[in-house]
Formats: sequence, structure tokens, C-alpha cells
Amino acid sequence: MNSYLHLKKTTCLTGTIHKLSSSKSISNRALILKALSGNQSTVSNLSDARDTVLMTSLVGSSSKIIDVMDAGTTMRFLTAYFTLTNQNKILTGTARMKERPIAILADALRTLGAQIDYLEKEGFPPIETKGFLKQQTASLSIPGNISSQYISALMMLAPTLPQGLTLSLTGKIGSVPYIEMTATLMEQFGVKPEINLAEQTIHIAPAAYKTSHVVVEADWSAISYWYGFTALAQVAEITLPNVSSQSLQGDRVIATIMEKLGVRSAFNNNQLILTKQESAAHLVWDFKDCPDLAQTVVPVCAVKGITGEFTGLESLRIKETDRIAALQNEIAKVGATLTEPSTGKWILAPGKIPTSEITIDTYHDHRMAMGFAPWATLINLKINNPSVVNKSYPGFWDDVISVGIKVES
Repeated sequence: MNSYLHLKKTTCLTGTIHKLSSSKSISNRALILKALSGNQSTVSNLSDARDTVLMTSLVGSSSKIIDVMDAGTTMRFLTAYFTLTNQNKILTGTARMKERPIAILADALRTLGAQIDYLEKEGFPPIETKGFLKQQTASLSIPGNISSQYISALMMLAPTLPQGLTLSLTGKIGSVPYIEMTATLMEQFGVKPEINLAEQTIHIAPAAYKTSHVVVEADWSAISYWYGFTALAQVAEITLPNVSSQSLQGDRVIATIMEKLGVRSAFNNNQLILTKQESAAHLVWDFKDCPDLAQTVVPVCAVKGITGEFTGLESLRIKETDRIAALQNEIAKVGATLTEPSTGKWILAPGKIPTSEITIDTYHDHRMAMGFAPWATLINLKINNPSVVNKSYPGFWDDVISVGIKVES
């Protein structure tokens, strides 16, 4: 694919989305649980996202060098997996991956009894897992507002520990739906975590995982971009097949958010049909349980004249890029602003679409490309480095074409 794509302004969208990815979050967890259950389990309808393809190839790799590229989930899950299954591995990745902190997880594993070395910068990849000889403690205290992937990684490996594990989460807990997703999948493999949100504890007794058969559902973070297209189009009816209203994913809350931004959701025979309705003038939302959705919601508000008051964006600083800075840079191209008048509270002031083509930079971040693509319903758009979508939704541009948008390279 060329280093850019031109999307021609298209105000009316209709069609069926055929290449929607399965959930990357569920796929990656299920692959770890499959490995821990003895590899007799089956996981069907796996995501075709690059992160999941990587996880599939690396979780059983005999190589000492494990290159996760830019896949943060893969880095975190495999760090815990290789450590607690007593495998000597060197985990590395891209230059950006080496800037993403791993200390909270690595230090927690060290406290449990693991031997882990930082090979370059203290607290960051690359790291070397050197084995796990004896469990030193059955309880850990970690911040609740960190990436839920740290917590999920420890949860999934906890039953393999001789003493099990009790996690105490301090402070405000973020991304609770992802913790609950992990717990639900663990139950499907025969292990039931005891989660007490009131006391902020997760207790997991020692147990053996059982063989299971998991079918991965559609990815709600990928679905969110079609809400963005529907919200901004003049006319829209978009059908997404194989989507369940009873989802494990926290990002399913996009249906509630987008109801305020002018999108009606209708479920019919395992299909989701999106159409337009009246929208609000102001949106207040806490993204702590669904931070990835900010890159769908902020671009919509920025060009739809909707003011915003947002919290829960802290984790966006340590993703594929500094997503807050990236959002600020790109919405500034229409005169919109995202400011932080007090710590943790963000105010969005919308802008106006200009008459000439806008170029969107993607910062090596799949969500930047897909989150801003809906602007093509309002103006001619140039997307730089469009292949970044392969990280989570390889068929995205084909689906964009299928709803009527003309795409030129």
C-alpha cells in the first residue's frame, strides 16, 4: 500500500461491513489461556489483526528472541507467560515499544519470585526472563489505574502459582470491563477468579485450567469507527453482521455514547444496523473503562459542533504514540482544541471543516487512521501511512470502499 490514501468526500453511506475484525482483546487472552490449558483447547474466529497473528506465532515459539514489534498487549501477556512458565526469553520490539513502560508488571513478577533483567533502560523493554524458581508471596498490591493488561496478565497466570494470588488494586480502578472480560474467559477454561470491586481485590486460588472451545466475537473497538462514519454522514445505514448485543467487551459502550452523538443502534438476528438520529450539543464522558474509544469520539465531536468534557484519558499517553498529543495535533487542523484546565479533566472545543483537503498524520497508530477516516463524509481527506490499520483491522479500507467512499492511492 502507498504511504497515503485519498478519501473523496462522500455524504451518503450505505452498505454491509464484511471484513470486520474479531476482538483482538479476546483473541489474545484466549491464546494465552489455550497455552496454559495444554494446547488441546480450540479458539475459532481469531482476529486477523497483526497483534493476534504475532501472539499466535510467538506464544509457542522455541526462539530465545521474542520480537513483539509494536504490540503492547503481546509484550505484557508474554512477559508474564514466559516468566511464570519458567522460560528463558529476551522480549524486545520497535523503538516505540522500548519507550513503553513495563516496570509495574516486571517488578510485580520479581516480587512473586521471578528473575527478570532489563537489558537497556531500567523499567523498559527489552527484558530477559530468566525463570521462576519459588513463589515468594501470595499477594501483590498494584495501582488500579494502570493498563488493565498488567492486571489481566497476572490474573491469567495466577492459578498456575503454587499458592495462587490475591491482587489488591490501589486507587481508582480503570478499564474494569477488561478485567471482567479476562475473568469470564478464565471461567470458560475452568478457573473462577473472585473479584470484589468494593474491596478492590481479586483472589485466584491455585487450579489447573481445563480444555475449552472459544468462539471469538466481533471487535467493538473496530465497530466504533462505523459509528463515527454514521454520526458524520448526512445519510447513513450501515449493517454489521455477527455482532452480539451481549458482548464481553467494554467498548460496547460506544452504542450509548453515540446515541448522544446522533447514531441509532438496532440489533436484529445478530446484526447491528446503524442509522442517524438527532444529536446532543454537549457530551460528558469518563473514558476510564474504554480509553481506546476516545480516538473515535474526539474526532466526531471536533467536526460536529459538539463540545466535550472528558476524564479517564491518562493511559492514552503510553499507547502506540502519545495519543492525547496526536489528537490535539490533528483536530487543530479544523480549529478544534482539547485542553486540560485541571488535572485529568479535558475540555473539547469543536472547530469548523475547511473547504480544502485535510491531511491526517497517523503517528504509527492504527486508531488515528481509523478514528479520523469518518471526516471523509465532510471533506476530501488524505491519510498518511494508511497501512497502520493492519495492526487491528486489516480489511478496514476495503470496508470503507464498500459503504460508498471512493479511495485512491
